[in-house]
Amino acid sequence: MQAGVRLWPVYDGEGAGRSIKLLLACAIATAPSALLAQQDGGASASTDSTAQQPENPSGQQPADPIISNEEFEKVVPELDPTMDAPLESMEDFTARQDALDAEAEQNRKAADAGNAEALPAAQDGDAEEQLADAPITDPAIDDPLPALADFQVEPVTIEGETPDNQDVEIKYAYRIEGLEPVEKAVEDNNVRDTFAELSALKDGDGTAANAAQVQARLTSDQQLMVTILESEGYYDASVTGGIELPQQAGGEATAILNVQPGERYTFGSITLDSPPIVPPNLLTSNFGLKVGNPIIAANVLAAEANLSVIAPQNGYPFFEIGQRDILLDSVPATGAYTLPITPGARSSFGGFETSGDLAFDAEHVALLARFERGDLYDSRKTDDLRQALVATGLFNTVTVEPKQTGETAPDGTEYVTLDVVQNAGPPRTIAGSAGYGTGQGFRVEGSWQHRNLFPPEGALIAHAVAGTQEQGAGVTFRRSNAGKRDRTVELTLNALRNDFDAYNALTGRLAGRISYDSTPIWQKPLTYGYGFELVGSYEEGYNEALGAREKELYFIGALPGQVTFDQSNDLLNPTKGYRLTARLSPEVALNDGTRTYARTLLEATAYQPFGESFVLAGRVRAGAIAGIDRNDLAPSRRYYAGGGGSVRGYGYQQLGPKDPNGRPIGGRSLNEASIEGRYRFGNYGIVAFVDAGQVYESVLPKGKDLRYGAGIGGRFYTNFGPFRLDVATPINRQPGESIVSVYVSIGQAF
Repeated sequence: MQAGVRLWPVYDGEGAGRSIKLLLACAIATAPSALLAQQDGGASASTDSTAQQPENPSGQQPADPIISNEEFEKVVPELDPTMDAPLESMEDFTARQDALDAEAEQNRKAADAGNAEALPAAQDGDAEEQLADAPITDPAIDDPLPALADFQVEPVTIEGETPDNQDVEIKYAYRIEGLEPVEKAVEDNNVRDTFAELSALKDGDGTAANAAQVQARLTSDQQLMVTILESEGYYDASVTGGIELPQQAGGEATAILNVQPGERYTFGSITLDSPPIVPPNLLTSNFGLKVGNPIIAANVLAAEANLSVIAPQNGYPFFEIGQRDILLDSVPATGAYTLPITPGARSSFGGFETSGDLAFDAEHVALLARFERGDLYDSRKTDDLRQALVATGLFNTVTVEPKQTGETAPDGTEYVTLDVVQNAGPPRTIAGSAGYGTGQGFRVEGSWQHRNLFPPEGALIAHAVAGTQEQGAGVTFRRSNAGKRDRTVELTLNALRNDFDAYNALTGRLAGRISYDSTPIWQKPLTYGYGFELVGSYEEGYNEALGAREKELYFIGALPGQVTFDQSNDLLNPTKGYRLTARLSPEVALNDGTRTYARTLLEATAYQPFGESFVLAGRVRAGAIAGIDRNDLAPSRRYYAGGGGSVRGYGYQQLGPKDPNGRPIGGRSLNEASIEGRYRFGNYGIVAFVDAGQVYESVLPKGKDLRYGAGIGGRFYTNFGPFRLDVATPINRQPGESIVSVYVSIGQAF
């Protein structure tokens, strides 16, 4: 016998108020012809009421009737001839009813007066009946009925018994019998877990108001178990239930589910009913179901969902899947699976359209796209464009949807237009950040910006910093996605006051920069930045030649540049791969003459995972300043080491040469190295680290006299990077150095 089956992903258990996701319910319709088939294997009997009956195959004469027609007609009484009389008119009917009502009212009044003898023997007018009607003597007959809400029913109880409607708490347990064959066959053995998650008996926590409630839960769970088994391919499964009463009063009852799973159904055939597509094996190679596999609901849904993802990634933006059909055959237990598919036209990218409350026009939208006109359509690139639009921060909502054009491309595909529906959001933002470091103190920074004051994406930013050793303010113009996605043009004017142990400085700065940067949406293997700086700074630092601190005015021009080669797996929290960064800044200084020099810095980081929770991270850094003596170099342009982003365990800028008062002087070269063991559990992490480094007066770092720091830190991981708290101590601590240093910031140390 064969049957047609439909698969649905949702089941609502009666009284349970819950749903089973990805489960299949089956409606099996037995073919009517099977019920009409002849036992001898001949043709099916006709259902037409006018069809001829088959002749008597035996040839015997029929038996005589038990009663003849004549005798039957004599016994049947004749019909009342008044049945054919015409109906009385409404006027006559109303008059007759009024007369009867008046007579009834007169009889009632007579009964109220105690004149029962005046009533006729037969209230219905039948004087020949043997038992007269009872007189209407109860005055309560005319009382109005009580309101339904006030109607009370007193239960009838028998002495020694408990009324049925009285709640008596019952303790119970449940068990499932006969499920062992299923548990052996089902991968991951999740049948019992799924049942326990959705079971009404389980939700009851082993107590019920009465036996009827236990029975209701058991009935619901029987259907639940059947549905779960069907979702695993057991379409012939049956589940019966019973309640085992306790042997003594107050004991625990047991609800029992007896499972008879039957045979597990497998795919006998799989048909993807689709017109030809390109490439021909696109669907079959990405469909996870195979002939012989069990018919498992979750696998069916996953395979179909995978096609809905793969096809739009390979040129079919209008791909649609129809209603699946599975024809079950009980012998053998197989199913013939058919999936109708409408792939739509194979398409390539065309142009752009914009509508709604616009933040910028279609031309700027096209600039953010990572594809060209004529490229084969790929839904991943469409999603990337939408994410890039969201990342501008200029929208409340924005959608990107393909639209058919009917225009044929040179390669035979059809151009699609991307319809970008914009809903511009508020362009202004106020932001702030705070941190603390030993030797650097507290630092709070805030900013106000209008992100689209000069469309498209021309932002004006006002920013200020206030700290125990640093104060300043400035304004920045920034053009994001300037002529190219993720290319930024920036112009900054600021004033800053620094009061560090190494130097004091009052600085004005005008700087411009063009950069091509990585973002969390698009992490690039190669990024760069270049620009200029014009600095005027009045600084106090230690002059070794004079043997004293002095103040001097410096005018500096610089052309800084940076290149980064990134092969890590994450921009904010890398766990594997490496990064290489090189910085070069040719500079000219005007103070007591003109001096040119170059500041260089190389840095490499690497990340090696061990399992899913532990990462070993390392960093090395080396810097050099060539072409100028240290005493001629502005203190703010020298190299320093120590602090949260350098060698932890030491105060900010505290490593390297120092003056007679123990204040750092800075140098022309440095080297640093760090190693961290990062262990993460959920959104939290623990880090153990060792740092090393030193600053030198020489042009090149010497690699000796290294200072070491060690410590431990905590991490709280967020969607914008980890929150970091590190506590470190110097190794071989020298007089004047802190025993413990604390660093708080956002982001990993490297």
